[in-house]
Amino acid sequence: MISRLSIGADAAATATALEALWAEGSLVGLASPPDWSALAAALPPRLGTPSPWGPGVVIASGGSSGRRGWCVQPLAGLERAAAAAALWLQAQGLDPASATVFNPLPLQHVSGLMPLVRGRRWGAELRWLEPALMREPEALAGRAPLPDSGAALLSLVPTQLQRLLGDPAGIAWLRGFAVVWIGGAALAPALAAAARRAGVPLSPCYGSTETGAMVTALAPGRFLAGEGGCGHPLAHAQVRLDPASGALQVKATSLSPGAFDAGAFQPLEAPEGWWSSGDGGRLSPAGLELLGRLDGALSSGGETVFPEEVEGRLRALAAAADLPLQAVLVLGQNDPLWGQRLVALVRAQSGADASALVAALERVAAVLPPAQRPRSWLLCPELAPNGLGKWERGRWGRWLREAPRNASSDGLTQ
Repeated sequence: MISRLSIGADAAATATALEALWAEGSLVGLASPPDWSALAAALPPRLGTPSPWGPGVVIASGGSSGRRGWCVQPLAGLERAAAAAALWLQAQGLDPASATVFNPLPLQHVSGLMPLVRGRRWGAELRWLEPALMREPEALAGRAPLPDSGAALLSLVPTQLQRLLGDPAGIAWLRGFAVVWIGGAALAPALAAAARRAGVPLSPCYGSTETGAMVTALAPGRFLAGEGGCGHPLAHAQVRLDPASGALQVKATSLSPGAFDAGAFQPLEAPEGWWSSGDGGRLSPAGLELLGRLDGALSSGGETVFPEEVEGRLRALAAAADLPLQAVLVLGQNDPLWGQRLVALVRAQSGADASALVAALERVAAVLPPAQRPRSWLLCPELAPNGLGKWERGRWGRWLREAPRNASSDGLTQ
């Protein structure tokens, strides 16, 4: 059978309950209360005991492409990923066993689950942080003091990093870590530059629920020296590009066996052990550079355009021009001339003149190649990624289709 564990406010208590279920050999479905019904609908009414995969979890995957699945991750695979992360730390001159792992991410997501598995595997101390504490930089030093000895390790998503970098107290706290893994969404060039200026030892990484979190990571020293991308594969993983589609493919000992959907188990499609992630990328001697989701790529003017790449360039241009841009999301609309034209949803910083921001963005975007220039701009005051910093493009695509009724109040320029 599959045990079900609802994620409560006390992460440490939930983790204790999870470990007890693992000790019994249980496969545990993890979900927060809002997602409980979706998890229940995905799971089969019964499953053999013990499960075919031994102890492990069933957790949500997806969201960036608008489609959610419920992924099976055996504990054994997650522990192999944790062992590979330990080898990576040792290559940086750090001792995993003497480390302190700080975790402000939710347990029902793989990025919040892995700190538990790593601490358990390494024998390291694990400290749970309330996610709300990441919004209170001045309180961090007192409520989440760093250890006097051993490496302090932290995992963040970009939205959390951005908040902390906006406050001197947050910067001071971050600089005390040996490694700050950053994943979950693309790292904007302007945010990376701010972290380098502040001397924060970031390690941009790539992974997914299906891979048991990170399978590549960039060493903090290389990041601070100005290198971009997500680094090279960890010891348990290999990456390559599909020559036909350009999709980033992963082979790893932590690869999920599959997912549950409407009560049925769907094995992961991984011919010869290679799973196609759906992400486009480039591989070079410097490592992996992500371009964006292939299923979200647009064809504009006969050219393939990755919205994430355009968004990154717009954020960088806005930062260089000191524009009050809070968020931007690029989507596609069918167009008889362009095939698809780019539409930029824009949210201004609080108190800023949103219409003036759009006009300024149009001016600075003129330096982009024609296929990458948004052809229309729509103000969207509620625009924001989800709690893990991922853009739910399906949701905002639906919002865009309703844009004509919003245009009079939110401001559409074409």
